[in-house]
Amino acid sequence: MRLVSATVAALAAAATLGTALPAQAAAPALQIVKIYYDSPGADRRSNSSLNAEYITLLNTTKRAVALEGWSVRDKTGYTYEFGADVVLGAKKRITVRTGQGGDGTSSVYWNRKQYVWNNDRDSAYVRDAKGRAVDSCSYKASTRAAYVAC
Repeated sequence: MRLVSATVAALAAAATLGTALPAQAAAPALQIVKIYYDSPGADRRSNSSLNAEYITLLNTTKRAVALEGWSVRDKTGYTYEFGADVVLGAKKRITVRTGQGGDGTSSVYWNRKQYVWNNDRDSAYVRDAKGRAVDSCSYKASTRAAYVAC
């Protein structure tokens, strides 16, 4: 009998404790983790410089996410839309590079010939295939950093 009473008391305490904790917001399915907004060296729009400017996204879920129709855009409205063949595995990252290149499983390319991310300040937005806002990250550049961790 004593064991049952102790168990009931422990369950009651756990239930009380559980309701007393603040609710945490769920992480977005696709989360912005880094924006490298100021590629090294002079901004001469070489493809290597453009590709050193990028945004990295993380699939926070325990399942693969088909990214067809998902998009990344900056405050100006420059938009990258993922194609049908991009599937991001559970807990995996993908980098969207500004310049040109061959898409793979860990990097895709915007195929632009001009920079996207402003060196002084900007905002990044991720939308799902239905156009719903999923995540965003804004930054104001410091003099020592060329990227922001979101």
